[in-house]
Amino acid sequence: MTHPVELESHDGVAVIRIDSPPVNALSAEVLVGLGECLLAALGDPAVAGIVLTGNGKSFVAGADVTRLEKIARGAPLDVAGVPRLPELIATLEGSSKPTVAAIEGFALGGGLELALGCHARVGSPLCRVGLPELLLGLIPGAGGTQRLPRLTGVRAASEMMLSSRQVKAEEALRLGILDEVVPSDELVPRAAALTRELGRGPRRAVLDRTDRLEPEAEWREILARAGREVQKKQRHVTHPSACLEAIEHGLVHGGSAGLERERELFLEALASEPARALIHLFFAERAAAKVPGVTDAGLSPRHPSRVVVIGGGTMGSGIATALLDAGVGVGLVEASEALGEAARARIRKNFARSVEKGRLSAGAAEQRVAGLSLHTELDALGEADFVIEAASEELGLKRQLFAELGRRTGPDTWLASNTSTIDLELLAEASGAPERVLGLHFFSPAHVMKLVEVVRTPRTSARALSDALALCKRMKKTSVTVGNCTGFLVNRIFMPYSQLTGLLIDRGIDPYRIDRALSEFGMPMGPSRMSDLAGLDVGVAAGAILDAAYPTRAYRSALRRLLVEAGRLGEKTGAGHYRHESGRAEEDPELAAFVARARELAGSPAKAALADAEIPRILLFGVVNEACRALEEGIVLRPSDIDVAANLGMGFPAFRGGPMRWADGIGAAAVHAALVEWRDRFAQPIFEPAPYLAECARTGASLLTRC
Repeated sequence: MTHPVELESHDGVAVIRIDSPPVNALSAEVLVGLGECLLAALGDPAVAGIVLTGNGKSFVAGADVTRLEKIARGAPLDVAGVPRLPELIATLEGSSKPTVAAIEGFALGGGLELALGCHARVGSPLCRVGLPELLLGLIPGAGGTQRLPRLTGVRAASEMMLSSRQVKAEEALRLGILDEVVPSDELVPRAAALTRELGRGPRRAVLDRTDRLEPEAEWREILARAGREVQKKQRHVTHPSACLEAIEHGLVHGGSAGLERERELFLEALASEPARALIHLFFAERAAAKVPGVTDAGLSPRHPSRVVVIGGGTMGSGIATALLDAGVGVGLVEASEALGEAARARIRKNFARSVEKGRLSAGAAEQRVAGLSLHTELDALGEADFVIEAASEELGLKRQLFAELGRRTGPDTWLASNTSTIDLELLAEASGAPERVLGLHFFSPAHVMKLVEVVRTPRTSARALSDALALCKRMKKTSVTVGNCTGFLVNRIFMPYSQLTGLLIDRGIDPYRIDRALSEFGMPMGPSRMSDLAGLDVGVAAGAILDAAYPTRAYRSALRRLLVEAGRLGEKTGAGHYRHESGRAEEDPELAAFVARARELAGSPAKAALADAEIPRILLFGVVNEACRALEEGIVLRPSDIDVAANLGMGFPAFRGGPMRWADGIGAAAVHAALVEWRDRFAQPIFEPAPYLAECARTGASLLTRC
């Protein structure tokens, strides 16, 4: 078997270099190569020390996730002839010859565990280290839960693992993960010199160290507090608790026993449904970045130094913040100087929150704000590569704007709208340059939410789309490319979520019971609570647009309209479905009168008898059904794109893998049968199964077959 690992020896030091682009993942070939090179170096009497390093921009960026996916689906854990990572780490740690990791770029997951097995670690200023396994529903499985706490202390190690946070070189040095930080060109020479220094004196394996651990009473309280937080915030999954259990087991019973327990818990997590779901989302995000005819067309995306944002309200200010944070200069256009200054204040406030949370220094925040210029006229367009319109959601105003933009900008300036409801083709037509028009639909708050729907019309150019995707990536956003329709993807497929909530309320199901059932399912909040957060007036207006666009399957309870008429608009007025005081949402007895009136207006239908578990299925099978329609219409490229968008845009629980994967686990036939049953029980066409779903049910095909 060939392997991408090289061994060089100079002046008594063996340098083992991993060269497996793009990120030096621990594939079977790399593991074989590491094993062979380690044996060769250990068996060579001329070698007194060993340096382990990587080529390119990574030391080792983690395990081979494709292999993990296969194992999660039932493939054997071990492959004949391929050494296990824990065994290689034990060889490094137990070596009679000093071993030093020279870390350039990323050392993540199994990569950091490999480095922790060495006697010392040297990093470049650009290196980043971390144990992000919990993002995949796993725990570190090659000693991370045992060795990291012995270098950093339990508090820092448990926080790093539970948050999956990557640590930069300076912090890694302070925490004790790195022994030294040196310039990149000195990295391997300094690591080689360090092996010689270690060879002249005593050295200890990380697993044997206790000097950085907190006193027992303190680390027990740290783990207990972390356990309470995990139970509170991640009660639907078990792998965070398993991570804490592995740490504690090693502290109580010793490092060797801790390694054994860690491995057991790792294998349990790997076989779990949350791990399979989270690994699915990992690959789904990768797939979403690929757009046939665009990302495979050999185009070289531009990297704009300046973007013009039109409109500085909440959304426009959020977009400007995201751009400035990515190092892109922003020209912000508002109708008056006063509105522009208000927008600047919002942007400052956004960055101030990052400073408060320790994500940014005050100086860095000021540097970002300095990249903003305010304007009251479109002369700000200048040489901008991109214009992003975030003006009021009024068709006439937007058409007028795009007509002006089309006249004032050149053929290489892309014109994007943040609209969530208006037909992009109407704006493209008004511009006179439809090939330059696309949608960049951010989700609020735009500087926080990771998802951007990149919307194309049939006439949007591949170059415009390519540059838009690159801009989203620069802002560290996940883009999902979708076609043009009312609601685009997320708002459209979650249309039934709101509609069916109203249907159940009209049939006697308590709104608060619905919210509790959806929270128990794993949604961040129930539909009525979410409606209060977004603003009931906004929801009523958007709902009317969606209902008009898809009239054959529209259902609207009068409840939200009644609340709006009473001035109960949600959090912003202190009352909606809930009573809102001091940042808390409390159930409000006054809601019952509004519910009773809404039921009267619906004709006082018979009350439905539903189990709690049936409530999320009714609402979310409706989402799946509409997603199938969007898929068959070509609005979205892949079922997995739907899962990414639903997770990032609406908080569909990641541990379920997204609505399409979740429904596929239940089975298309079962979903189809349930929709037919509800259609007949409630006499509502909103439950009519989509043709794609019906075909999958008939043939037994997976709902994910287009992935």
